[in-house]
Amino acid sequence: MNRKINIAIVGVGFGAEFIPIYKAHPNAHLYAICARTEEKVIELCNQYGIENWYTDVYKLLKDPNIDAVHICTPIQYHAKHTIAALQAGKHVACAIPMATSIDDCKRIVEAQRKYGKNYMMMETTVYTREFLFVKELLDTKRLGRIQFLRGSHHQDMSGWPGYWEGLPPMFNATHAVSPLLALAGKNAEFVSCFGSGKILDHMISNYGSPFAVETALFRLKDSDLCAEVSRSLFETSRQYIESFDVYGDKMSFEWQRLEQDRPLVFVKEDGQKINVPDFAHLLPESIQKFTSKSFYEGGDEQHMSFIQGGGHGGSHPHLAHEFIMGIVENREPFPNAPISANWTCSGICAHESAMRNGEIVPIPQFL
Repeated sequence: MNRKINIAIVGVGFGAEFIPIYKAHPNAHLYAICARTEEKVIELCNQYGIENWYTDVYKLLKDPNIDAVHICTPIQYHAKHTIAALQAGKHVACAIPMATSIDDCKRIVEAQRKYGKNYMMMETTVYTREFLFVKELLDTKRLGRIQFLRGSHHQDMSGWPGYWEGLPPMFNATHAVSPLLALAGKNAEFVSCFGSGKILDHMISNYGSPFAVETALFRLKDSDLCAEVSRSLFETSRQYIESFDVYGDKMSFEWQRLEQDRPLVFVKEDGQKINVPDFAHLLPESIQKFTSKSFYEGGDEQHMSFIQGGGHGGSHPHLAHEFIMGIVENREPFPNAPISANWTCSGICAHESAMRNGEIVPIPQFL
């Protein structure tokens, strides 16, 4: 349990959020970082006392001292970088989504099995304080039997890098899909999804998708449950929200509609607003502060995921801890490669259904 894992972060835009977490984790040694811009990577190395840096991910992967890589590159490179890292004998954590095609998800699952290294998609919503709170309600039987689940992720991505423009809403839906499947403990089996509204013509041409909003119904495998998910990215007025609602026979949980408000818990018809507790006590003392302190604190970064505290509901230190301890304890992390692939393919298949006017589309199972 005193083992130190040599970690390298590839991509230090969003990835910079994890630098102080890995630096402080008792079982991690932040060995290297990698970015395309030499000036930026050297600046971060000097700021945080990181010994090694790269501007080429493939040179980094040849370094025999690196045990694991955390990939935070643009989404179109996730599959390529993940497979290369697994082939190089590195454990892999990767920002969402796992990949942008079903074939690439299959290739990653196959590579993880072939090379025997851990893979973890760093899905934030299943380590937020809200998720951990509802999971506790479920595990202690207070929620009762789950009857229905709903997720949503609405975000205005105008002004983001060009490759995001016109991205189909459900194409990258893991923030809304994952907490529902994780709480149910089930895979998504098939989906029917409809598109609604229209984005600007110049954005439609990028991916061939016209929809401003996509709404899906998922049937969960080996279960009597279905789950509803809605998603928007452009041309739809809404405060940023990554949310889930869970309805049980004893208790239900509903995410607040405004970030500055509080969630609701219902017992039968009686509802009350609650304060969701933090779950920093589940972490090593040295990284507990990062559930409420962000790398960007005090800076110009005002994205809602950071306003929420610690980035995405305090999830980032929990994610880093799970990734590291999976390696230290020689076990698979949560979510592992097959689960991550089902969560990612759920959104890809949902968009495929929307383009077919709601036709039911089966979702691949990676057993």
